[in-house]
Amino acid sequence: MPNSLPEKESCEKTAAPSEHLVSSCEAYWHKMNSAGRCGVPVPAVSECFWALVGSFAGIGIVTYLAFIQEIPVLVASLGASACLIYGAPAAPFAQPRNAIAGHILSAIIGVTVYQVAGCYWYTAALSVGIAVAAMVGTRTVHPPAGATALIAVITRQDWLFPLMPVGVGIGILVVVGLLVNNLAAKRQYPNYWW
Repeated sequence: MPNSLPEKESCEKTAAPSEHLVSSCEAYWHKMNSAGRCGVPVPAVSECFWALVGSFAGIGIVTYLAFIQEIPVLVASLGASACLIYGAPAAPFAQPRNAIAGHILSAIIGVTVYQVAGCYWYTAALSVGIAVAAMVGTRTVHPPAGATALIAVITRQDWLFPLMPVGVGIGILVVVGLLVNNLAAKRQYPNYWW
């Protein structure tokens, strides 16, 4: 009489773990248990100085235009962009390609989601999810831009939002980054344009 149950060996071959998920709970928890230490060296005081000067100048210009001249070029996520552009100008996420394209792409996605589906908790979450996936797919990841997509939905923005405040605002920060970061002898910005 033939055995109706498959042999253990054949079950293991057909039940191989997915290449997209961790293979066990133990492996999953082990990934979170880091024994390493921060490998980032202590920066020179001059690096802190240039980060301060760049952030002050970039955000200062944007907020001056927004508050005094009443030109709508201010969006909260630009504060985080200033941190990258002036605090870590060599980082891939800080490069003009990532900063400009990431923000504009995310703004377009956020506005589109809002215009099509409205302002709800799930549309806010969806806008960020789509924006992050789009930035990863286009190699334009700029973490602050995830907030730009969220802001577009929760503040109910129209089709002007990707241009102003987002496009003009990030453009100002990048231009100030070019001017200030390259004043320092040990800094170069950008490392690449596109």
